[in-house]
Amino acid sequence: MVNSSEVKSSEIKNLDILARQVVEGFITGIHKSPFHGFSVEFSEHKLYNKGESTRHIDWKLFAKTEKLYTKKYEEETNLRCHIIIDNSASMHYPVVKKQTINTLNKVGFSAIAAAALMEILKRQRDAVGLSIYSDVYEYYAPEKGSDRHRKMLLHQLEQLLTTTSKNATETYKFLHEIAEKIHRRSLIFVFTDMFQPNKQNDSLFEALKHLKYNKHEVVLFHTYDQKTEFDFNFDNSPKKFIDIETGQEINVFAENVQEKYQELVNEYFKNLKNKCLQYKIDYVLVDINKGFNDVLTAYLISRKKNI
Repeated sequence: MVNSSEVKSSEIKNLDILARQVVEGFITGIHKSPFHGFSVEFSEHKLYNKGESTRHIDWKLFAKTEKLYTKKYEEETNLRCHIIIDNSASMHYPVVKKQTINTLNKVGFSAIAAAALMEILKRQRDAVGLSIYSDVYEYYAPEKGSDRHRKMLLHQLEQLLTTTSKNATETYKFLHEIAEKIHRRSLIFVFTDMFQPNKQNDSLFEALKHLKYNKHEVVLFHTYDQKTEFDFNFDNSPKKFIDIETGQEINVFAENVQEKYQELVNEYFKNLKNKCLQYKIDYVLVDINKGFNDVLTAYLISRKKNI
């Protein structure tokens, strides 16, 4: 599969164009991969199932592919999606001077991934809404499908690529607020690094469980930097590590604690995955250095469940 991170590295000037490039690269990859069957999602067709009416079979497509597909109409394809982005201080790690497609912090990755999802949603005529939070509920827009609405959301996402945050957050609090705002059944995507300095994870998962109210489907994109946040891959010179959200400091040789650190983080990630499984939340571990294919594939899988 072609990795969507192979889009030319340069300063991000137009998020709309970049999102289209990411999606086109992803679609090209689908045609060369075991996920080929998903490609029909982009052409507004679905495989014909034996027993269905033959009235909507696309015979021209049959002549080209020798496979039976039926045309999908607007009432069949409309889906409501809401994207939630954590904009706390920890999401602005790692520190980068200028964000490009290949040098992103976690919130920059989330913004581009969200824009790519919106590009696919536009092609599917699906409605999309957006929530952004840090220590306050920064932005909320309900699910709509108009081009004007999409451009407004893209503008908000572009702000995430150029601004910084020094604020800690209480993710559980804002997820509860967002859950109260989404009344009609929706597909909900959450981008967060799952850092909760002041609360136990139980509170966070109660909030995620609240998001599933009204039969919403929830996909949690656990966004992280594999090299440093999981592997703890630093050179073995003395370093001062500073918690971005609490300001706490510690001086340490990375090599001295690397093995124990990896053990604890691995256990934490496993617990998150198991909790999501318990609550029937789709858990997708997303390394910001590996492109956007995992995010877009998760959308396709979730969409097939909802149509």
